[in-house]
Amino acid sequence: MKKKILIIEDNEDIRESSMEILELAGYEVLQADNGKIGVELAQQHLPDMILCDIMMPELDGYGVLYLLSKNQNTENIPFIFLTAKAERADMRKGMEMGADDYLTKPFDDIELLNTIESRFNKHQKLESFYSQNFENLKHLANQNHGLDELKKIIADKKVKHLRKKQIIYYEGDSISGIYLILSGKVKAIKLNEDGREFVTGMYGPEDYIGIQAMLSGDQYNETVEAIEDTTVCFLPKDTVHQLLDNYTDIGQKFIKVLSSNLVEKEEQLLQLAYHSVRKRMAEILLRLAKSTSDSEDQLSLRISREDLASMAGMATETVSRTLSDFKDEAIIEKKGSVIQILNQSKLQKMKN
Repeated sequence: MKKKILIIEDNEDIRESSMEILELAGYEVLQADNGKIGVELAQQHLPDMILCDIMMPELDGYGVLYLLSKNQNTENIPFIFLTAKAERADMRKGMEMGADDYLTKPFDDIELLNTIESRFNKHQKLESFYSQNFENLKHLANQNHGLDELKKIIADKKVKHLRKKQIIYYEGDSISGIYLILSGKVKAIKLNEDGREFVTGMYGPEDYIGIQAMLSGDQYNETVEAIEDTTVCFLPKDTVHQLLDNYTDIGQKFIKVLSSNLVEKEEQLLQLAYHSVRKRMAEILLRLAKSTSDSEDQLSLRISREDLASMAGMATETVSRTLSDFKDEAIIEKKGSVIQILNQSKLQKMKN
């Protein structure tokens, strides 16, 4: 079955030439010359991907993305902005709204096809990845006959693709639900009065974020930011509450997550209060590496000096000096933001 692509572009030459190339590549193509018609076609035909210009009559690209993201039937359709070079400064706004990618005009045929094929491949891999996570939930729910409620979660699932530095939610935002990280990594941060940030946690695939806030109040209690390209699945608050009220096994899973997070935060506070700089750095490196590495024998992590400083309560200069000392002592190897642990036992002794 042919994949269906919708092009929303007011420039007739770009629209027609793109449509011709995509049809030659085997895609079914729909076209619209303004944002209003584009939204109507998207809702009517549910394309597999949308290419959308930013500056258009009737309704601009931001308006198109906003309206489609509010519709359950269209919110997960991969969305690529088409933008002129002069508009590149505005792309951050589009990515923060949830666009998946962008093409800078003028683009050639190969750029167009490569971008589309790459996005389709990523989308397919992510579909497979989060299906595995829902299978885990299905097993959990089956123990308590929660299959109907689980089907509701799967039907309502909202997958969001985030670029590096994009915010998932801000401290003080009203709670709408919790998030399951499918791929990538995020950090949770608190800001003090002078604007400096303190990293309270780092999370990766299969971690849940927002549970503690949802169970304890009406607002998120920290800001969560993607530190690399990340995909999350949104679980609405009402559905989660229904599962927690009716199925003890799911409640036990979330309690376990909460307990683990609380233990980590208590250890973090203890380090800040009593541990030396070297001891703090050793503990953080081991914890982060073990949570992100695929192998116990090859521990490594990717993190910026600024994030390490925020987690450890140090100045970035102190972080750099401590890492340099560890490197000189052959405890770690450092290349850019990637840190590989060479002597795990020495770090462990230092930590203890």
